Amino acid sequence: MDAPPDIVDRVARLRDDIAFHQHCYYVLDDPVIPDTEFDRLFQQLIELERLYPSLIVSDSPTQRVGAKPVSEFRNAQHSLPMLSLENAFDEEQVVSFDRRVRDRLGNSGVVSYSAEPKLDGIAISIRYQQGELVLAATRGDGMTGEDVTHNVRTIGAVPLRLRDAPYPEDLEVRGEIFMPKSGFEELNERARAAGEKTFANPRNAAAGSLRQLDPKVTAGRPLSMFVYAANVVDAGQLPACHSQTLLKLRDWGFKLPTENAVVEGVEGCIAFYNKVRALRDELPYDIDGVVYKVDDYELQSIIGNVSRAPRWAIAHKFPAQEELTLVNAIEFQIGRTGAVTPVARLEPVSVGGVTVSNATLHNIDELHRKDVRVGDTVSVRRAGDVIPEVVSVLKERRRKGARIVRLPSKCPICGSDVIQTEGEAIARCSGGLTCNAQMKETLKHFVSRRALDVEGLGSKLIDQLVERGLVKNPADLFGLNQAKLQSLDRMGEKSADNLVNALNASKETTLARFLYGLGIREVGEATAMNLANHFRDLNVLMKASAEELQEVSDVGPIVAQHVSGFFHQSHNRAVIQQLVKKRGIHWPKPEVSIESGTPISGKTFVLTGTLIGMTRSEAKERIQSRGGKVAAAVSSKTDYVVFGKNPGSKIDKAQNLGIKTIDEDGFSDLLNR
Repeated sequence: MDAPPDIVDRVARLRDDIAFHQHCYYVLDDPVIPDTEFDRLFQQLIELERLYPSLIVSDSPTQRVGAKPVSEFRNAQHSLPMLSLENAFDEEQVVSFDRRVRDRLGNSGVVSYSAEPKLDGIAISIRYQQGELVLAATRGDGMTGEDVTHNVRTIGAVPLRLRDAPYPEDLEVRGEIFMPKSGFEELNERARAAGEKTFANPRNAAAGSLRQLDPKVTAGRPLSMFVYAANVVDAGQLPACHSQTLLKLRDWGFKLPTENAVVEGVEGCIAFYNKVRALRDELPYDIDGVVYKVDDYELQSIIGNVSRAPRWAIAHKFPAQEELTLVNAIEFQIGRTGAVTPVARLEPVSVGGVTVSNATLHNIDELHRKDVRVGDTVSVRRAGDVIPEVVSVLKERRRKGARIVRLPSKCPICGSDVIQTEGEAIARCSGGLTCNAQMKETLKHFVSRRALDVEGLGSKLIDQLVERGLVKNPADLFGLNQAKLQSLDRMGEKSADNLVNALNASKETTLARFLYGLGIREVGEATAMNLANHFRDLNVLMKASAEELQEVSDVGPIVAQHVSGFFHQSHNRAVIQQLVKKRGIHWPKPEVSIESGTPISGKTFVLTGTLIGMTRSEAKERIQSRGGKVAAAVSSKTDYVVFGKNPGSKIDKAQNLGIKTIDEDGFSDLLNR
């Protein structure tokens, strides 16, 4: 039934009061009424909404845990990529970062930076339309994450509706979801009392809590969120600098670390780092460093980004926590490129809340430099708080007779010669694809999530397939059938059927993913994407010379040599032909037809500055569709430099080299000839 006007007004007032008190409690950490009074207001609202269901709206405080459990997480596209940050581990690297920033700006003075604690949590992107929360997604691969809206709505520090209009009609907010130290201890105490498994650290607890299919489970976990950025998707604008945007986000109802500051120059950055590091243990939440960002947005746009990280920001990490343990053995692992890597097998030890039992020694030269031997007591850390490594040896505790470890002359897996080229630190097995270890790692990379993404094909299964001779190269994977798969350990009919379906589904991919999956040395995701965008056709790429490859953005002489060498190997070409022709791996063909005989065909362009009438991607597409090429850097091979608003140093270099520069209007004229 319809609610009378006085009830409608009463419900509206209750929602406003409750939202205000939730903001005071979760965001400001400054409640103004007792919990019992808050509970009374909340119960009144619940009762009125029960009597008048037509008054229930999605942003009502009662709906924070209103969603039903989901069966799986859906994908969600970010309106703008969620970039990662480069890391600095010492002051020298921070000084180098500041110098690079000033070089790109042509600024010999001091740059203002927004300095913030780097939380050890889970990155999240939250979309608001007309002020209402409509989507929340994890970082994922930076372009696409998992839709966790139903869980994020349960977090008290996340406003369901923005406060204090005006705000952009379509706003994407970036933040870090974390679990406070006190909440983490309480959660583990409850788990111990119930005889359940405890979490290793607050970050793991936050990640596990956010990825619950039932939002009621997430609602019972003590999660919070700090914001660190915002993007206007449509209709609106933000202040001119990052620090002011953060203050605006605070006005709209979000929570900020109280340690945030604007500092001047590299000296200000280092002082901020030392101050926050001294406070680290006293803070109510975990941090693993601090972040410096060029504060002015216009300067950020001039400095630009590399493939997966902004050039105008860097994370200055704290030294990793270190622990002592014993080296039980030193073994040599073989990677997919044949790299022979020494690995220390350790007496298990907890480092930063994670149990470590293996640590890399990188290469034989590093092993000898540190002089690690079996039986040694060593200091172990998680480098960058991620990869465990041996830092040093306590030689005073070394047992008598401990022997120096030598590089094996033969591969421990296939018996082929181990070769170390003069001047190179890395030794390699010469067995190639006849080495099962290399083939296993090649296959694991080929089916990984960022490559062909074959669901259900894990490491242990690949080990069996190679050891039983069922798979000798990536193309053999797509010849597997249910009968062959069911011959493997712990593989039933249903599992075999699911894997066959997953293999068939993975045949539809992209050229960039396929190139990345081939495992060419030095070709990561960004380089694979650049190669795909530049050549747009696999056959053309395979025939490209080293000189032609170097025309691709971020491809230098070494990478070009690796790519050219890979495609000149007959066995590699044979496997590729099998995959594409026989096994049916395919990707969408370029939608844009290439024109010839235009003023642009055969010409090389470099883009700099912000274009008004089109995006950089659109400009690049138009050049390529008319037979031109786009390079990342200005060189003697460049024909035109197209400049927009706030061009960088590329235009100065072009003028010094006598290369023609044209503005956006001139570029449009050239396109339309």
